[in-house]
Amino acid sequence: MKKSLLLFAAALGFATVSYAQTSYGLKAGVTFPNVKFSQSGLSVSPSSSTSFYLTGYADVNIASNLSIQPGLSLQGKGYKISDEGETFKQDLMYLEVPVNFVYYVPAGSGNLFLGAGPYAAYGISSKTFFAGESESGSFDDAGLNAFDAGLNVLGGYKLANGFLINAGYGIGLTNMGKDSGDAKAKNRVFSVGIGFQF
Repeated sequence: MKKSLLLFAAALGFATVSYAQTSYGLKAGVTFPNVKFSQSGLSVSPSSSTSFYLTGYADVNIASNLSIQPGLSLQGKGYKISDEGETFKQDLMYLEVPVNFVYYVPAGSGNLFLGAGPYAAYGISSKTFFAGESESGSFDDAGLNAFDAGLNVLGGYKLANGFLINAGYGIGLTNMGKDSGDAKAKNRVFSVGIGFQF
């Protein structure tokens, strides 16, 4: 069911490409992911980790200065906990489908842009590091739900030649944990990067 929802979101986003003026882009950069843990009204976030992202997208103009951007992204998420010289780190890799609404504001030799929208994602690999050892496996092996969904916000600047710089923040809304009672764990991801839209 969750895989079907992910495929439906991708199909819905890319179906708009045939009906409006469209350009295409690629973005890549660094992610600084974290996870928000909460239980019984209390919440805590461990240290941010470091990973990467790679995104291909279509920019479909739907009104003056307004576009919808469906995309497909490889997103590195996770977190780390350091205590008394020991570090536990969990790297999570997702295949993500964002569908963002983006507004462009002419500025100088290009455009400022601001955007937001939902995403759906499916976890494809998990890797943990602790005490000098690492272990790789699936999300199921790690006791995690592979499906994730949430909201993105983004902003940046695109030059007239198509080169762009951007930053974004992803807010996970689904619980990553399985059979965790009232305990919740949700993704949080800050990212920065560069790209080109043609």
